[in-house]
Amino acid sequence: MNFEASQQTTIAALQGLTTQRVQIDLAGDIILRALQGGKKIIACGNGGSAAEAQHLTTELVGRFFKNRRSLPAVALSADGTLVTCIGNDYGYDHVFARQIEGLAQPGDVVVVLTSSGNSRNILLALDAAKKLGLDTVALLGRGGGKAKGLATAEIVVPGDSGAAAQECHLFLIHHFCERVDAAFN
Repeated sequence: MNFEASQQTTIAALQGLTTQRVQIDLAGDIILRALQGGKKIIACGNGGSAAEAQHLTTELVGRFFKNRRSLPAVALSADGTLVTCIGNDYGYDHVFARQIEGLAQPGDVVVVLTSSGNSRNILLALDAAKKLGLDTVALLGRGGGKAKGLATAEIVVPGDSGAAAQECHLFLIHHFCERVDAAFN
C-alpha cells in the first residue's frame, strides 16, 4: 500500500470513530471514575498493542500534557521476567489473566488493546477481570473478533487494517488522557 492509500485508510478509520461516541464516552467515564476513586488502570496487549498499553500507563503514572499528580496504572507486558515466568509455567495464553488475578483489586479497570480481538491471552484477561467483577474497556479492530461483546465498554475501529486500528487506539488513549488531565490537579 502506498502512502496516500495508507493515509486514507487511517483517516477513514478515525472518521468512523464518530459513530461510536457513546462507547468512547462510556470508556472514558469508566477510566476516569476508577482513577477518581483511587483505583488503578491495568492495561494489556500484544506486540504493538503492548506498546500502546505501556503508552497509556506511562501517560497516567508520568504525565500527559499538564503537571498533575501521578495516577496508578500498570502495563502487564512491561515486566519481562514475570511474563516469561507465567509463559513458561502456565503458557502464554495466561500471561495477562494470571497477573490480573494477582494484582487487581475491586474497582480497578482492565483495558485491553488488540487489533484482531482474537488473541487467547486477551480473551482470558477479559474473563479474569469479569470473574473479579471489574469493569473492562476493550479497544478493538477488524470487527472486534472474539473479544467483541466481552467488555463493559468497547470501541471497535472500523475497517480491516490492523495498522489503522492501532493508530486509532493511540488517538483514543490521548483522548482519555486529556479527560484525565482536565479532572486532576
